[in-house]
Order: sequence, then C-alpha cells, then structure tokens
Amino acid sequence: MTRIVIEEDHFLKIVPVVLDPATPDAHRQAVVDFFAHDEPDFLGWCDRLRQRLPGLYPAEVVFAADETDLAARITDADGVVVESFRIGDDVLSGAPRLAIVHKFGTITANIDVAACARRGVAVATLRRMVNVAVAEQACALMLALAKRIGEFNGVVEEAALRDAGLKVRLRQSRYIGYSNFAGITGLKTVLGATLGIVGFGEIGREVARRARAFEMEVVYFQRTRLATSVEQELGARYLPLNDLMAQADYILVQLPSNDSTRSLIGRDALGCIKPGAVLIDVARPELIDHDALAEVLESGRLGGLALDVFYSEPADPSEPLLRYRDRNVILMPHTAIGARANALHDVETLCVNLWRAITLPTDPPHVR
Repeated sequence: MTRIVIEEDHFLKIVPVVLDPATPDAHRQAVVDFFAHDEPDFLGWCDRLRQRLPGLYPAEVVFAADETDLAARITDADGVVVESFRIGDDVLSGAPRLAIVHKFGTITANIDVAACARRGVAVATLRRMVNVAVAEQACALMLALAKRIGEFNGVVEEAALRDAGLKVRLRQSRYIGYSNFAGITGLKTVLGATLGIVGFGEIGREVARRARAFEMEVVYFQRTRLATSVEQELGARYLPLNDLMAQADYILVQLPSNDSTRSLIGRDALGCIKPGAVLIDVARPELIDHDALAEVLESGRLGGLALDVFYSEPADPSEPLLRYRDRNVILMPHTAIGARANALHDVETLCVNLWRAITLPTDPPHVR
C-alpha cells in the first residue's frame, strides 16, 4: 500500500479522509462538519477525486510531530508532505522508496532541491488558495480601516450622524459639492503609505504583491533576513522590529504561533508604534500581547485595529477588547480563509501532484 508521511498541520488533517480508509470515524466526521456549510457532500467530493487518481487510493497516511519523527517514519514512504520541516540529503538517504517531496506552499528553503534531483525525487509546490484568501482579507481590512468603513457603515441618517458626534453641514450646491457632508476625519489613502509586515512567509509575500499594486512602500521584519535578490523581487525592505513599528502606517502581523513568537508584539513594540498607525492580525491573536493591546487601544494611539482570529472563540462576552467596537476596530469571527472551495482546491492539487509522482513514474522528476 502507498504510504504518505505528512507534517502535522490542521489543514493537512483533511488528506487522510480523502486517501486513507483506516481514518477513524471521529476524524472523518470532524472534517465533514468542517466543510458542511460550503460543501455538504464532502464525502461525495472525496469519491469523485479518488476516481480521477487511480492507484493512489487506498493509501496509509501518517503524521510526523517533528523532524526526528519524520526521519523515523519516512523510511518506507512513497511521498512526504512538509510545510516547515527540513528535507536534506540525510533524510532522503533513509527513504529509498520516496518518489516525491511536496511542499505545502511555495517557498522551498527547507528542502534540498538539488539533493532531491540527484536521487530522482520529485519536488512539488503549491500556491495555496487559502493563503491567497487570507492575504485578500488582510488587504480588505487595511482598506476598510483606512476609510473607516466598519465604523460608519449604516451611519447615514442625520440623527445617527449627530449621535456619532458629527455635525451635518448645509448643502450649498451653488458653491461646493456635498461629499463627506458630516465632516468625518481620519480618512486615509494608502498610496504612498508604508506597510510593515511582521513575518514574511507565504501570506506575507502574497500581501506584499498586492500592496505594490496599491503603490505602497513595503518593509518587513522576521528573524532571518531574506537575500537581496528576493527583497528586490518582492519590492520589500528589511527593518528591525521596533523601527518597523515606528515607521509603518499599516502593520500586518503574520507569523506562526510558537514559543518564540507569542506576545512578540508586546508593550515595547506597541510603545514604538507611530501614532495613528493601523494594526492588523490575520494570523493568531496571541502574537499580540492581550493586555498591551488593550492599553494601546485605550490610549488612542492606534488609528485602527483588525483581528480576524480572537483570543477566545467564540469570544467571551466579558472580553475587554469588545468595548472598542464603536471605534475604528474590526473583530471578525475567523473568516479569512474564505469559502471552503479554497481548501478543496489545495487538497485536490496536493493529491494530484502526489498521484502523478507516485503512480506515473515516466513523469518528469520535478512537478512544480
């Protein structure tokens, strides 16, 4: 039976439901429920996909918790799927059956592509639609906060405008137009503004490409600076974290959540933030220290805040951050990944690439 080893990831937990008939019923039902609102016939979708990939199903799908676990499990694997785990010649030497290393993304810095080529192991990548959807959400939130759309959505009657502390001016069409007749202040244009991206991985780079279309200046921070050629390709400039916080008009936090990143955006970083800057997090809320965030909101230093994922889901009604919803603050119920069609696309492409490399050995060794 085909054996596929996968780096532990919540989205990749979908794969065994598609390929491994031994997947426990509880696991299968949880994935069915995950898709139910957009794809009510997920199991039928799985059946249709299997029919297109003869020879791949049934497969044994196992997950690796870390790189040591991966090296132990890969010895008799036909395919391996990784996001951050490193695949080098030492790992490949212990996997004589391996036909494909599949990156769950596009950045192959953790894979020794040359070593794979020498051994005839295919390397596949995937531009994930889920990542594209999250990048689009980040841009949508940025624009909504720049234009104060969430704050003033539906505030159109004179009474509502006056309740918001605004004064409606008289219409004098003979002399002047009537745009922004309530005199709403703080409206911004993103052209020429600086976008600071904290974490320049798959999603950060998708956002940077879109920011260039808005003619923004892009700066970034992460632990390891990128090569100059990559910075030039993406039109981005590196800055230390506190410098980024001080210079950026819009700040996007886009990091994985781990021991080194939790509360990275704390009092020190938030204390450096440019007054009036907008802060957006479409990754994980714990990247931003909760109490420090509440303090900077209360101080009025932020020009806007957007969180796609909240500190508890659903939010606790007593959560202090909820008090700021009447300001330029957008709190979303974890919707950035968009419709489930995005996840279906990613899983389908992944399975097709595995099938080509494992069952069609005459295909070229690299199927990017």
